[in-house]
Amino acid sequence: MYSVTTPKPAQHAAGRPAPRPADSEDRTRDRVLSAVLEHGPVSAAELGDMLNVTPAAVRRHLDALTEAGVVEVKRVATSGTGAGRPARRYVLTSRGQSTIGDDYLDIARKALERLAEVGGRSAVEDFAHERFAAMERRYQPLVDAAGDDVEARSRALAEALTADGFVASAASVQGKAPLPAHLASVQLCQGHCPVQQLAAEFPVFCDSETAAFSRLLGVDVRRLSTLAQGGHVCTTHIPTGRAKLTPADPETATKQHERP
Repeated sequence: MYSVTTPKPAQHAAGRPAPRPADSEDRTRDRVLSAVLEHGPVSAAELGDMLNVTPAAVRRHLDALTEAGVVEVKRVATSGTGAGRPARRYVLTSRGQSTIGDDYLDIARKALERLAEVGGRSAVEDFAHERFAAMERRYQPLVDAAGDDVEARSRALAEALTADGFVASAASVQGKAPLPAHLASVQLCQGHCPVQQLAAEFPVFCDSETAAFSRLLGVDVRRLSTLAQGGHVCTTHIPTGRAKLTPADPETATKQHERP
């Protein structure tokens, strides 16, 4: 677990060391970091409530973790806020993820490498397809509730992704004259990816996620950039002026990727 070094405690006049508060501070800081990992993007107020720590203490620890480069602020639009400022929410940086998750990342990477050795790359592909098919099944009712409009479905998908910690947003890009109306689109951006480092080695994770988005939205989407390949965010181009495709059932989509 990551700990930020704290100053040495002062001594009593008699020469005996004062009770060391650093251990307690470090433990609280580690709890804050763990909570950001588990619940991020999360606000300082939410962290204070779940950890039973004063707002001032939470912000002090968040400031230290941000300065250390393991936590960063994401501004997330909150429904019902109108034209007000986006909420400040905290997520782990790539450095923070690797700092506290090296063992798990290493285990996951070795497991996938072993899976590829035993079953070939197709076995890794099948695993990735199954993972995102499960996500697709969870998101389908949320996206369907937005109706048939592709832009509305895109925003519903962004909300579902944000609830899962992807820090997503959907922005409309309208085709301007003399450009034809069919060039209108939505850009779906994700500022956080929990499998970023694995996806860098196994791009099929990004490919499978993109295919799941296409089926959820009912249009042929295109990935413009990914965090795994060094992009600032994952950006997906979603055309809104084209004819809809027929969304595939997630289970059917998974079976289509199975190898004989």
